Amino acid sequence: MKRITILSGHYGSGKSEIAVNLALDYKLNYLVDLDIVNPYFRSRSVRELLTAHGVTLIESTLENVSGSDLPFINAKGSRPFVNRDLTAVYDLGGTKLGAKVLIQFKDFISTVDDIDFLVVVNIFRPETQTAEQIIKTIEDLEGGAQMRVTGLINNTNLMNETEESMILEGEKVLKEVSEHLNIPIKYTFIEEKIHSKLSFAGEERTLVRHLAKKWL
Repeated sequence: MKRITILSGHYGSGKSEIAVNLALDYKLNYLVDLDIVNPYFRSRSVRELLTAHGVTLIESTLENVSGSDLPFINAKGSRPFVNRDLTAVYDLGGTKLGAKVLIQFKDFISTVDDIDFLVVVNIFRPETQTAEQIIKTIEDLEGGAQMRVTGLINNTNLMNETEESMILEGEKVLKEVSEHLNIPIKYTFIEEKIHSKLSFAGEERTLVRHLAKKWL
């Protein structure tokens, strides 16, 4: 994992859940919540968990203003770009509009080479069922963020109904995208309950549902 990982993906892709998993698993310094579009399943809902594991959460609610939910970006979000000793995962909105938030860091990003911009994909979501849809999504995100996507994350699942065959189905579609755009599949996330002996593309990670526990 690179020092800074930026995640994006359509609603329901599992992007925020993966952001929390990466922050905890890799003991990162920061999780920066830049998703000002989707009001649900935000990483901010597990602030106490992150804090308990030494991860500092920076998010878009105004400090000391209870319940605020504004299109506001905390200036502290630039810290990992400026300080090369810090590690971070950025949870970015999953639309072209949401990706535009990243432009504020453009000057910092252009001088930092240890950054990944990854797109989380669940092919069971309406907007990312086919290779063509995923490619269009990536093009939109790159246009909004003004940054090239560097990798893909296969998070194809149906929560408790997930089976190995579903993950492989997602991998098949993502390999088509990978070959077309010449970007790798960096991770495959696998539900906790699945103990597979199969090998999947990229680095295999167990998906622990921290955010979903708040809602389900």
